Amino acid sequence: MLKPDWIAVDWGTSNMRAWAMSASGSVLGEARSDRGMGRLRPDEFGDALREAIAGWDHTGVPIIACGMVGAKQGWIEAPYAAVPCAATPEGFTKPDAGDLDVHIIAGLKQAEPADVMRGEETQIAGFLAMNKSWDGVICLPGTHTKWAHISADEVVSFQTYMTGDLFAAISGNTVLKHSVISDGWDNDAFDTGVADAMARPERLAARLFSLRAEGLLNGMQNGTAKARLSGLLIGAELAGAKPYWLGQQIAVIGAGGLSALYVRALAAQSAPATQVKGDAITLAGLTAAYKRLKG
Repeated sequence: MLKPDWIAVDWGTSNMRAWAMSASGSVLGEARSDRGMGRLRPDEFGDALREAIAGWDHTGVPIIACGMVGAKQGWIEAPYAAVPCAATPEGFTKPDAGDLDVHIIAGLKQAEPADVMRGEETQIAGFLAMNKSWDGVICLPGTHTKWAHISADEVVSFQTYMTGDLFAAISGNTVLKHSVISDGWDNDAFDTGVADAMARPERLAARLFSLRAEGLLNGMQNGTAKARLSGLLIGAELAGAKPYWLGQQIAVIGAGGLSALYVRALAAQSAPATQVKGDAITLAGLTAAYKRLKG
């Protein structure tokens, strides 16, 4: 049976991933589970983790976990550390886990304007571990996109935009659902949406209904409307986040199409950004937390 030196766990709302790790940071094995926080009661987390890592000898092995496992609805609520602070703050929260030596990483909070993050701080810590003395702004696209200002290896401030939630709600629960259901895509339409929202963000609500009217009157295809909707929402976000990214070094953490869209939208504003894959960064952040625990 595989005996790791420690185990890294990224536990989200929908899924959980675990890695068997060596002391030097090499990955010895990987496990995945669809038993995310959203499917578990607090008393079920231990069994879900044991099931996922059943092929590994975890006796006496420290387990470092990040993400929604530490949310109020998770295994046990891990406190938030107040910014400005290190992305991996001091202290871990330990649930009553029997034979499992689990250490949950704290989230981050901001008093004004009120904001919280849980899970993204580990990705930020991983990026900083791989990019020493990096100052600038990190964008973490997702359902709730985060913008974090980084200086002197600390998260100085951050802001959350519900752009992904808005796209899902508008495209699935408004009149626009008839206009944007499509597997198609149109980069030019996305660029136009970004430019329109950046120029006149106060007209966003009117621009959204125009997508429906354009389809009815001018035959706009659904793939074009979907791309324009995405561009309008991301453009409005960039307009709001401009004080963060303007004139800054920018990193976008996340693989796949969504992060690429943010990079594209920023490039159109003469703000080049570097895209970094999220999985490797998360694991680097968990490794940094393990080193802090051992240190």
